[in-house]
Amino acid sequence: MKKKAPGRLSVSPEQLQQLKQRIRERKLEEADWRLIEGILETVQLLRDAVQKKSMAVKRLLRMLFGPRTEKSQAVLPDARGEQQSAAPQAAQGEHRQDNGKRKGHGRNGADEFWGAAKVQVAHANLKTGDRCPKCPKGKVYPLSEPALLIHFQSSPPVAATLYECERLRCSSCGEVFTAEAPSEVSGKKYDESAGSAIAVLKYGHGFPFHRMEHLQEDQGVPLPASTQWGLVEQKADSILPLYDFLVEQAAQGQVLHNDDTTMKILQYAGKRAQRPEELQEHDEERTGIFTTGIISVVEDHKIALFFTGKHHAGENLLELFEKRQTGLAPPLQMCDALSRNLPKDFKVILCNCLSHARRKFIELVEAFPEECQIVLEAFKSVYFNDEQAMKQDMNPQQRLSYHQAHSGPVMTDLESWFHRQLDEKKVEPNSNLGEAIMYMINHWEALARFLHVAGAPLDNNVCERALKRAILHRKNALFYKTQHGAFVGDVYMSLIYTCTLNGANPHEYLTELERHASELAQNPRRWLPWSYKESLGKPAVPADP
Repeated sequence: MKKKAPGRLSVSPEQLQQLKQRIRERKLEEADWRLIEGILETVQLLRDAVQKKSMAVKRLLRMLFGPRTEKSQAVLPDARGEQQSAAPQAAQGEHRQDNGKRKGHGRNGADEFWGAAKVQVAHANLKTGDRCPKCPKGKVYPLSEPALLIHFQSSPPVAATLYECERLRCSSCGEVFTAEAPSEVSGKKYDESAGSAIAVLKYGHGFPFHRMEHLQEDQGVPLPASTQWGLVEQKADSILPLYDFLVEQAAQGQVLHNDDTTMKILQYAGKRAQRPEELQEHDEERTGIFTTGIISVVEDHKIALFFTGKHHAGENLLELFEKRQTGLAPPLQMCDALSRNLPKDFKVILCNCLSHARRKFIELVEAFPEECQIVLEAFKSVYFNDEQAMKQDMNPQQRLSYHQAHSGPVMTDLESWFHRQLDEKKVEPNSNLGEAIMYMINHWEALARFLHVAGAPLDNNVCERALKRAILHRKNALFYKTQHGAFVGDVYMSLIYTCTLNGANPHEYLTELERHASELAQNPRRWLPWSYKESLGKPAVPADP
């Protein structure tokens, strides 16, 4: 219930001066009490307005310059003090690793360069079994670990090779004989890897076509934006069966995360707007365009899907559930508390994001440090317990029992504390802190789902990270031109980020999908990001932990 604003009081400077005089003389009249009450209400209203305006300014600064860290040691005054006092100890080397190097020394081990080409270099003068040149007694044998040397070189994102095929002409008959080009390039101008590189840069890392066009031109390998679009569009046609199969697999997930962000499609704006007959019934009055991100956990793998258009997250999730097999148990759905994230007329076990709830208190630390510290410390304990469950590789049921034993009392105390603040009128319900507390109380059942259902996640961070791909595209390319272009982008973003979640190389994956398009169309299951290497006769991609 919203607080009623005080009635308007008209007070002249002379009346205020007379009131102050009567206060000094301790001779207040009956009408003075009403005036004082109105002044106090006005002061409180101004204080609340300034506080809310301050919160709005902070949100604006985060939008402009990016969010600062939300870790407890960075936002809580006591934790900041402890962190500063620990700095001299860190300088003395107490936080060094066992090998003596300071944590974060910046060097990557050789195993991090899994995408580098490997060249075997044999010893120039020795081979296995030769006599040691140092001493005449021993024989040399190979060590299990070779000496490693990393060599970096650069090339344009899409490199080109110009084949100069020799031509010979007969001096008598004039017949011209031209050398044949290598079989692997004969009759094929663009290798499958060219479209993969463009797709990964454009839809995986937000590199617009026009920017890549200038980069390619500067390095002497022109590749117009229109050509780039033609390559990725043609490639999308060949990998579409795999995308459709991935959507069907995602619909069977046990846990689904969803959220959306705004997007722009020029086809729906201004003179390019679609005619009414081209729109679906529920789209006619809509002006908002969204990109929905869905992360589906299917057995041991995560599948990422993106959908761009006039449907919001709940509607896209409902369309996905239409492909779900009948008879399956209701899935766990993790999202924030916005109603548009929910699929109507489909039963799910709703989980709400603890990170969203926690962020509301992060924004109020400066205004309510003591109260916020109590809440943030409780959240810290819950996340610590979840981390311990992960480190001990607990299964969902073991994790549930662990949280019930260790996080259950913490959440019970926190819920009681919330109710006391409002019941005992320690917090104004309409204040910023009161609204944050009411959010927790109103959504407590969904926020505490991890205490009651095995496998329920704590937050929606995995989907938030996925949506950064769409946000990066929006910041760099600004828009999609048509709905078809948006669909092509969704296909690539889905496949690229699914590769990222499952430890696969997206460039190699997209290349192999196009090279084996006919086999892919016959049996998409063999060409998923975690199984395609077996189809190529290579070691399988390990599941993401």
